[in-house]
Amino acid sequence: MDKIRNALVVAEAVLALLLMLGVLTQTPKASGLGGTIGGGGDGLGGGYRTRRGLERQIYWTTWVLVAGFLVCSVANVWVAAHPTQ
Repeated sequence: MDKIRNALVVAEAVLALLLMLGVLTQTPKASGLGGTIGGGGDGLGGGYRTRRGLERQIYWTTWVLVAGFLVCSVANVWVAAHPTQ
């Protein structure tokens, strides 16, 4: 069971690093509070625009990493709470 726990810890650390990278590489939808109120200059929605191409791929990959991190974290807690005898 120690091998599984060690693998989960390593997987969680790798997912955390990839998740940070994914979040940091995304472009912001609007520039601060002014963009959400209407200072973005894109018409009605302020700074609203659709994601296209690589930006869209990074966005969905980040969500997949979030789901993977969540599953890995829950599995890690479950393994820690149920030690083998």
